[in-house]
Amino acid sequence: MELYVLFGTFVVLLLIGTPVAFCLGVSSFATIAYLGLPPVVVFQRLNSGVSVFALMAIPFFIFAGDLMVRGDIARRLVALAGAFVGHFRGGLGQVNVLSSVMFGGVSGSAAADASAVGGLMVPQMKERGYDVDYAVNITVVSSIIALLLPPSHNMIIYSISAGGRISIADLFTAGILPGFLLAMSLMIAAWWVAVKKGYPVQPFQGFRMMGTLFVSAAPGLILVVIIFGGVRSGIFTASESSNIAVVYAMLVTFFVYRTLSFHDFAEATMAAVRTTAMVLLVIGCAASFGWLLAYTKVPTMMIEAMQDVSDNPIVILLLLNVILLVLGTFMDMSPLIVITTPIFLPVATAFGVDPVHFGVILILNLGIGLCTPPVGAVLFVGCAVGRIPVWTAVRSIWPFYGAAFATLMLVTYIPGLSLWLPSLFH
Repeated sequence: MELYVLFGTFVVLLLIGTPVAFCLGVSSFATIAYLGLPPVVVFQRLNSGVSVFALMAIPFFIFAGDLMVRGDIARRLVALAGAFVGHFRGGLGQVNVLSSVMFGGVSGSAAADASAVGGLMVPQMKERGYDVDYAVNITVVSSIIALLLPPSHNMIIYSISAGGRISIADLFTAGILPGFLLAMSLMIAAWWVAVKKGYPVQPFQGFRMMGTLFVSAAPGLILVVIIFGGVRSGIFTASESSNIAVVYAMLVTFFVYRTLSFHDFAEATMAAVRTTAMVLLVIGCAASFGWLLAYTKVPTMMIEAMQDVSDNPIVILLLLNVILLVLGTFMDMSPLIVITTPIFLPVATAFGVDPVHFGVILILNLGIGLCTPPVGAVLFVGCAVGRIPVWTAVRSIWPFYGAAFATLMLVTYIPGLSLWLPSLFH
């Protein structure tokens, strides 16, 4: 009965439009009251959920990404991407994807990627004869590449939700090949649609221009090397690397590019504070919710239910993918990571799936959810940038969904795509 109280209260509050953090908190209170436990348990779990040192990395990575967005980094990365792939068929679509790869390695945020890259690319694509829905669709789906590449703060949330037992460095490394594979799949889809619709080809800018643009963008790209190289080599932790990322972003935007005004700095600071407050409130409330799931033995029940369905890992992984994709269409990513990790990670490991591999599967699934209605936050950002209705974008987004789903299946059933790179460092 307690599970009906927990999930029933949560679903009802969600359906009437209550913010997710309050859905999690109120449903936890209701279940605690039903079980006759002291209400202070909710606050204890909330406090323990946010009192994790590794969480310090999240606000600083968010802050560094925001500084880069406002400090002209995105424009330089887009220009560099244009020099490399802009001369292919439907070249601006290819530029959009490659820009997401470059900027994703700086921001670690799908929403920031869609806003920054989309704000630059969508108007250019419209001016040069591309359909606006094509421009928005490729912007939206390619932005989830940022979730797989370091410094993805969602990887940090997953590690903490798993009890801190999974190496953040391994997760950062594990997402690289799947991120590049997703980019390649989307570039193929973008090329196919461009050929079908007869989009233009841009002239090749020449190797001299490529070199010039690379030098211009290099200070921003070096941030990726600092974050990944430092964490992977053990020189500093993920939390320490986030602080270094902020200092480096300030030095580059203030003194190298000289593009960040004090007003922009203040706005970036306030935006990072607001985003961090929202994320930590969700994580804290989800920690209470997750504790109740463990208390009521939901993970054990889920393993037994899955074993009743099948004992074949291929079937179990397919079921997990379907469940995560459906959940991702209705909830935002951060709370879902905190809620679903304690439930599904034991299921996955019981069927022989490596926790690092499952983390990549989880992140990619929920990233696709960010691009799907009715609660696709990144889809909404892209449509706002392109100034088109959501359903206009959804009607033609299917080739890009197909590329993302194909990547998801490859990542799910070929563990080496996620585990080969981390194994090189052990």
